[in-house]
Amino acid sequence: MWSVLGRVSTIQRLHAACVSYVPCASPPGVRHLFNLPRARHAPSFQPFLSHQKSSYCAMAPLDKYRLPVNVEPRHYDVTIWTDLKTFKFGGFVNISLDIHEETSTVELNTNDLDLGTASIYSDVSQSEQLQSGQTIDKDLQRVTFVFPNALPAGSKAQLKVAFNGVLKSSMTGYYMSAWEQDGQTKYYSLTQFEPTDARAAFPCWDEPLLKATFAITMVSHADTINLSNMPAISEEIYEPGSSASNQSSEMSTLLSSLPLEQKWKISKFQTTPKMSTYIVAFANGPFVFLEQKAAFALDVAARVIPIYETVFDVEYPLPKLDTLVASDFDAGAMENWGLITGRTTALLLDPARADIHAKKNVAMTQSHEVAHMWFGNITTMRWWDNLYLNEGFATLMGEVIILNKIFPEWKANSEFISDHLQSALALDAKLSSHPIEVECPDANHINQIFDALSYSKAASVLRMLCDYVGEEKFLKGVSLYLKNNLYGNTVTNDLFEGISSATGFDTVRIMDNWIKQQGFPVVTVTENANGIHVRQDRFLETGQVDPKENETIWNIPLSILTTTPNGQVKTDKSAILEEREKDISLDTKRPFKLNAGTVGVYRVLYTPERLAKIAAEASKENSIFSLDDRMGILYDVNALSKAGLAKLSDTLTVIDLWSNEKEYLVLSTVAETLGSLTATFWESPDTLEGIRALIRSLFVPIVKRLGYEYSADEPLDVTQLRTLAISISGGAGNDQGVIDELKSRFAHYIATGDDSKIPADLESSIFNAAVKYGGRTEYDAIVKIAEKPKTPTARLAAIRAMGSTRDPALLDETFSYILTKSRDQDITYSFRGLQANTHARRRLAAFFKENYDSLMTRFEGNFTMKHLVSISFGALSTKKDVESIEAFFKDKDTSKYNMALAQMLETIRTRVAYIERSFNDLNDWLAKWEKRSKL
Repeated sequence: MWSVLGRVSTIQRLHAACVSYVPCASPPGVRHLFNLPRARHAPSFQPFLSHQKSSYCAMAPLDKYRLPVNVEPRHYDVTIWTDLKTFKFGGFVNISLDIHEETSTVELNTNDLDLGTASIYSDVSQSEQLQSGQTIDKDLQRVTFVFPNALPAGSKAQLKVAFNGVLKSSMTGYYMSAWEQDGQTKYYSLTQFEPTDARAAFPCWDEPLLKATFAITMVSHADTINLSNMPAISEEIYEPGSSASNQSSEMSTLLSSLPLEQKWKISKFQTTPKMSTYIVAFANGPFVFLEQKAAFALDVAARVIPIYETVFDVEYPLPKLDTLVASDFDAGAMENWGLITGRTTALLLDPARADIHAKKNVAMTQSHEVAHMWFGNITTMRWWDNLYLNEGFATLMGEVIILNKIFPEWKANSEFISDHLQSALALDAKLSSHPIEVECPDANHINQIFDALSYSKAASVLRMLCDYVGEEKFLKGVSLYLKNNLYGNTVTNDLFEGISSATGFDTVRIMDNWIKQQGFPVVTVTENANGIHVRQDRFLETGQVDPKENETIWNIPLSILTTTPNGQVKTDKSAILEEREKDISLDTKRPFKLNAGTVGVYRVLYTPERLAKIAAEASKENSIFSLDDRMGILYDVNALSKAGLAKLSDTLTVIDLWSNEKEYLVLSTVAETLGSLTATFWESPDTLEGIRALIRSLFVPIVKRLGYEYSADEPLDVTQLRTLAISISGGAGNDQGVIDELKSRFAHYIATGDDSKIPADLESSIFNAAVKYGGRTEYDAIVKIAEKPKTPTARLAAIRAMGSTRDPALLDETFSYILTKSRDQDITYSFRGLQANTHARRRLAAFFKENYDSLMTRFEGNFTMKHLVSISFGALSTKKDVESIEAFFKDKDTSKYNMALAQMLETIRTRVAYIERSFNDLNDWLAKWEKRSKL
C-alpha cells in the first residue's frame, strides 16, 4: 500500500496508446489498463498452483484472533450488486472448500453485513443442507454457520450465502466516493480491503495465508463501468422483467429483485490467480475518458514493468493492470492485483502545472504499487507480523532501485536518506517503537503497524544488506525468493534463504536482530595508538539506556571510508562489528568516516575533535565525503545532540562550517535541521529570532542569486534549491523581503485572476504567506482554491494554508470547515497546517479534545485516527502538556491508536528534556555567531 488511469492496448509493451477513465468530467478517478501479452516465464494459472506450498500444513496454531484451520477456501464465485442511487450493495458467494477435519460448523469472517441463510453442498453426500444455526461475533468479526450433518475430513464442499450491505463514506471495505459536477454531487464505489476489510464486502476467509481464486461478477446500473482485478469476459444489459439467459438460480433471484425502472449491466470477469482476500478489488461508477493528466503515471508504469520482470526474472502474470484514482482514499495508494487504487494527489498531475515534488510523488507511488504486484501479490507474507516483506521491499525496489533506473537525475538513493532512513531512525529511537517483525494478533494492532518501521526501517535494513552483499547478488537472491515461493506465503527465513543462496553469506546470522529486535545501535568511535576503538549500544532519543534495554548485539556493517597514502578514496565494506566492542587498525592521521554513503541503519558518535575534522573535510570543494556522507554527518550529530550525547552547538558548528555548500540535498538537510529547531524553541521568542537570523544568513543569499523565476531547461538541483531557499527564508526564516515578494504574487492573482505569477514550485509558500500575513480577502480566496482547484496539489496547498492564519476568527472558520466541509481523506492536511502555525497549536489540541467523540466515530475504521492523535499534540513542549494529555486519554479506549499515543508522549517528554538541557548552549552559540557575523 502507499505510510492512478486508461487503456493501453499493446502489441509490444513499450509502444502503447493510452485511454484513461475518470468519473464524468471531474478527476476523482482515473484508469490505466495494460493489456499485456501472456507471460513467457511466469507459470500459467493451472501449473502455478502446484508451486504453492500447502496452506493447511503451514498455518499458524489456532488462537483467539485466527480462524480455525479445519476448513480452507479454494475458490470464490462472488456476485456483487451495486446501486449508486440508494447506496446499497449486496450479492452472494459460492465458495469451494477443502474440509481438512470432520466438522458440522464453518467459521469465516464477516463485518457489518446482513447475511442470508447459508447452505452447503458436500461431494460425499452429493446433497445440499441448509444451516441449522448462524452466530455472529461482532468483536472478532466472524460468523459461524452450523449444519445438521457433519462434513467428512478430506471431502470437498460448496458454501453458499447471500449478503447485503450499505455503501458508506468510510474509505474502508466497499464504500462510496463523491465529487461535484456542475453543482451536483455524483457518486461511484470502490474497495479498500487491506488489511482486514474484505469481510465488510462479502463473507470470506479474510487472512493472507488463506489464498484462493476469485471469479467476480458485478451487477450495476447500465450506464456505469465495472472494474475488477481481471479483464471482463462478458457484459450484457439486463432489463427487469425480461428473461436472463444461462443464469444460476441465485442470480435469477437477485435479478428479479432489482428495481423495475432501471436497466442493469452484468459484467463477468476472468478468474484470478490464487490470491489473498486483501488484494481483491472492484469498482463501479460513471467513468469517462481522461488522457492528459494520466500520461505521466502511465509512462512510469509502462517503463517499470519490464524492468521488474527482468530484475526478478518473473513476468507480470495478469493480462492487464488498471489503476483507479479516487476522490476519497484513506491511504496513499493500494496494490490490488490488476487494479491499483489511490488518491488523486498521489497519482495525478497536470504536466503544465506540476512541480518536481508532484512528479516524484506520482512516480514513486506508481512504482511502489507496481512492485507489490510481485512483493505481496505473487508472494505474500504468511501473516501481518511480516508486513515488511511487502512494504519494505516495495519501498526499496519501487522508490529507490527501480526508480533510479528511469530517473537517475532524481538521486533517489540519496533522497532515500531523508525520506526514509531518518524517519525510521527517529521513530525507532523511542522505547515505544516496535521490531520490524512485530506481533499483531488483532485488527487494532494490524492497522497500527502500517508505519515508518514496516516501510522505512524495513527498506533501510534491506538497503544496508544490499550494499553489504552487492546489489547484483542481492537482486539475484530476491529473484530466487520469489521463484521459490510463487503464489505462496512466506516468512522472514524464506527471504533469507534466497539471499543466502545467491550470495554465500549467512544472511540469517547477519540480519536476524535487525528484523526481530526493536531499536538500532549507536557506534561510539574513540582513537588509540593503533587506530580506532568502536563500541555499540542501543540508541534512544533520550540518550539514557537502561541496561535491560541494551542487551541486543547487532551485526553492523561498518563500511569504513579512508584514503590511501596517495589520496585515493577507498571503502572497506568487509568490516563488521559483531560484538559489543573491538579495536580496528586504521591510520587516523588521514581522514576517515564510518558508515560510508550513510547506508547503515545506525548512528555514529565521534569525539568532538574528530567530528570537527570530519566536518572541516566535508566543507571542502572536492571533499572525499560524498553527498550521502554529508547528509549522514549532519543527521547524526543533530540526533546525537537531541539525545544529549553531543552538544546542540556541535550541530550548529557543522552547519556554520558548511555555509558554502552547493548541493540541494545537503542544504535541504540543513534547512530541515534548523526548521526543527524553530519548531522546538517556538515558545522562546529571543532564541527563535536568533535561529531565524542564522536561517536568513544561509538561505536569503541563495534566493537573491537564483531569483524567483523557473526555467524548463535549468538543472534539477537549481529548481529544487530555489524552491527550498524561498520556502525556508519566507517561512521559518521570516525574511521580510521574501515574504513581501510572495504576498505580492498572490495579490496579483486576487486583483487579476491571473495565476501566472504563482509557479507550481512556489504554490505552497505563496499560499501560506498570503494567509499568514493577510486577512479576510486572502483567506476567502484560498478557500475558493481549496474547493475548486486547478490541480490536486493546489487543493492540498490551499487546505494547509487555511491553517496558517493568525486571525482568531479565521481560525474558528478553519476549525468549523474541518467539521462540516473537509473530506475525510483531507483532514490530516488541515491538522498539519494548524500544527505548523504557532498561533494555532494549542487551539488544535483543544479542538481535538472537544471533538474527540465525533472524530472517533468518523475515523474509527481506518488509518486516520492514529495520525490525528500524533498531529494534534505532537508539537507541544512542556511538562504541563504531557500531564494534560495523559489526563485526557486516561479514561479513553486507546486500543486503535495506543502505539501512536505512546510515541507522541515520548516525543514531547524528549523535547522537554532537550530544551532544558540545550537552552543555554544554544543561546551562547547564537550570541557568539551573531558577534562574528557583524565583524
